Amino acid sequence: MNLQMDMDLMEKLTILSGAAKYDVACTSSGVDRKGTGKGIGNSIAPGICHTFSADGRCISLLKILFTNECIFNCAYCLNNRDSDVPRASFTPEEICSITLEFYRRNYIEGLFLSSGILRSPDYTMELIYQTLYKLRNEYHFNGYIHVKAIPGADPLLVEKTGFLTDRMSINLELPTADSLKHLAPCKSRNTILKPMRQIQNRITDNKQELTVYRKAPRFVPAGQSTQMIIGATSENDYQIMSVAENLYQKFALKRVFYSAFVNVNHNSLLPVLPGGPPLLREHRLYQADWLLRYYHFEVSELLSEDRPDFNIFLDPKCDWALRHLERFPVEINHASYQTLLRVPGIGYKSAERIVKARRRNRLNFDDLKKIGVVLKRALYFITCSGKMMYPTKLEENYICENLMRDKTQIPRDIRQGGYRQLSFFDKELQADFQLTDAQILPPACQITTI
Repeated sequence: MNLQMDMDLMEKLTILSGAAKYDVACTSSGVDRKGTGKGIGNSIAPGICHTFSADGRCISLLKILFTNECIFNCAYCLNNRDSDVPRASFTPEEICSITLEFYRRNYIEGLFLSSGILRSPDYTMELIYQTLYKLRNEYHFNGYIHVKAIPGADPLLVEKTGFLTDRMSINLELPTADSLKHLAPCKSRNTILKPMRQIQNRITDNKQELTVYRKAPRFVPAGQSTQMIIGATSENDYQIMSVAENLYQKFALKRVFYSAFVNVNHNSLLPVLPGGPPLLREHRLYQADWLLRYYHFEVSELLSEDRPDFNIFLDPKCDWALRHLERFPVEINHASYQTLLRVPGIGYKSAERIVKARRRNRLNFDDLKKIGVVLKRALYFITCSGKMMYPTKLEENYICENLMRDKTQIPRDIRQGGYRQLSFFDKELQADFQLTDAQILPPACQITTI
């Protein structure tokens, strides 16, 4: 591995922010942590979600790789060892300086740090740990940090890093062990799941410690997440969602991310995608994931071996409702909270508002609109005081035809073919980030490469 020794910091930032754009991390911090009064920044639970790119990815984090050098040869990865791409690596000091200066300028609210594998998993994890240690203890940075742990690294390094970060994730990469063996033979399911289990167990132990000693250091307080690449291998939606459900139940993950496969390497092992990345499929998986986490659905209710893929024309909740018309219409003024959650057009917050509001008055359709119910979907499945909003037929084809006229069933960016991955230095953003090395690094900081 030959790093470019004459590369300036802005070149590194451009390369390593662009290299990180396929790592999905559009999530809220999920943790509240007040500043100590002696450092810079804090972390607010919903504070990372307010700025999104055109394809739905959050860009309010400084999202970078420590290095895009890698000893592995994963067929799907832009940064694998055989890829002919510019290579760069930061030093811990450089990442600290960039993070602090961008934070002070209000460009970012926190740091998302991932990495290729430089020399070995232990060597790379040690560099990440050093970076976070400097940020927290030398620069007293209290902002949000999300770190990708390195599978195969020393468990002690993973634990030490976990006490310095808010969220930690380990990419599952592909849904099944067979797919991983086919496209990333250098990795194994066990190597990935072992640290995932370690993090889960340590989070549980830490919660018990905090009940006894409130000032005990917090371990990964925002929990852990993972990511699966969708469309690079042949798994159907039922298999993918079953894996996600298993991860939520057995590893207590906060979030599973689904990343539509982008064929950047054109490897012969990879599928040809004439229609581009499977964005609509990714969208449906996220919708179904939401149903698992907030609406008390199970995968077996949404899909089966006989019906293994989601309806591309309707969201999973509408599709489920059409297949279970015997449960509808639901009377808004009497239905339980759990029943309301099953109605298309009623979100979990709207369901809570309905239950509270009907304690005082009987609700009508105008009330539901004010509460936030999406009536253009819900009207086929509900009654108010025994009456439907309009004369309508409780018949599958009739309802399906009307629901498909709702353009929001397919997001605008996907309908218009507007997909692309944004990086931190896309042209639209560059005007806001015209910083030189001198502005980012203090005079005493010497730029070096590892």
